Amino acid sequence: MNDRQLGEDARVSGRSAARPVVLLSQHFTAEAVTPLRHLLAARVTAAGLSGDNGDDFVLAVHELVTNAVRHGGGSGHLDLRQVDGVLVCEVTDHGAGSDALPVDLPPVHVPGGRGLWLAHQLTGALMLTRRPDGITATVSVCLIRQTAAAVAQQSPAAGADGMVDASAIEGEQE
Repeated sequence: MNDRQLGEDARVSGRSAARPVVLLSQHFTAEAVTPLRHLLAARVTAAGLSGDNGDDFVLAVHELVTNAVRHGGGSGHLDLRQVDGVLVCEVTDHGAGSDALPVDLPPVHVPGGRGLWLAHQLTGALMLTRRPDGITATVSVCLIRQTAAAVAQQSPAAGADGMVDASAIEGEQE
């Protein structure tokens, strides 16, 4: 998502869009995959996405980074941004790629080929963009929903259904 698209989205929704906050922008090669994963995990946690949801997002991005190294020319670029309440990560490579990008789960007897499928399963929001000089894979996750769910689970006011009794929270603040 670029700044122009953000502006267009804001005009359509009738609200002003926040400027994206760059949390991480890093070129990578095969040697940097593991350190990049650790750095990404720290930035994702600092942005407010932790626990299983944070681990899933980091694993999804790790799969995209690994694919860029293996299939996209041996290197790539990762951009992690926060836009309003959404964490967006783009992984760009410069590989030729194939005409069909396999997002489907391959048969059990086929080794490999699960990276894009896994990234999609873990985030539910995988977008692939083919460019003349490579591919950009984008995953995103809503931070607001994740934060609200975490508060509901941790709050003593949360019932068995995870719903929070607002009056109980107000009582805690007094």
